[in-house]
Amino acid sequence: MTTQEQVIQLEAIAKTYRMGKVEVHALRGVTLSIARGEMVAIMGPSGSGKSTLMNILGCLDTPTSGRYLLDSEEVGQLGDDTLAAIRSRKIGFVFQTYNLLPRATALANVELPMLYGDGKNRSRRAKEALTRVGLADRMAHKPTELSGGQQQRVGIARALVKNPSILLADEPTGNLDSASSMEIMSLLKQLNEEEGLTVIVVTHEPDIAAHTRRVIAMLDGQVVRDQPVVHEAKVPSAMAGRSTP
Repeated sequence: MTTQEQVIQLEAIAKTYRMGKVEVHALRGVTLSIARGEMVAIMGPSGSGKSTLMNILGCLDTPTSGRYLLDSEEVGQLGDDTLAAIRSRKIGFVFQTYNLLPRATALANVELPMLYGDGKNRSRRAKEALTRVGLADRMAHKPTELSGGQQQRVGIARALVKNPSILLADEPTGNLDSASSMEIMSLLKQLNEEEGLTVIVVTHEPDIAAHTRRVIAMLDGQVVRDQPVVHEAKVPSAMAGRSTP
């Protein structure tokens, strides 16, 4: 079996917050790797450490101890400006609450990440991103004119517009009905399978995690389970409906 390139490597990651005289151990020696092109779910109840882990993976926070290698570069001790550059270049973020500007069109919302830095061909790139998520006919619509699922697609297009290698989705279906949730997960799965994007989904819902290929379960700041998702094989159409003799 060919060894996949590891895009993320965590070695004994710990994160401790001090609240007055009390120390809160959010992460306790987390060690894991995520290969390029994987689709992974990070699960756990409130207080399990999954949000802290997500913040460290997304370079929004740094660990108290341990090593975090992103594309073989140690990022745990980097300064804020360097971390911001890494976030802008390598990681696309999708949020539960969409975080769209209500008075701006879908196109304008997707253009936002390009207002600073490399803004060349901004409109063209935003249109391409919206087309990738199936919203070519909704570019001029404002968020209030879109369904929840369509708003989340705009959020995904905004995350994709700078062509990141990693898509980090924090409870991406948390505000959606079941049908829209399945559509969003199908889109994320398509981006993973057809475009090779590394997708990390943070969720507390087993039904959502089941759409990924691997589940990392957190509890009390530790990884308590890390295993592949077993998907049932589809029955060939020629066999459908046949009874066992």
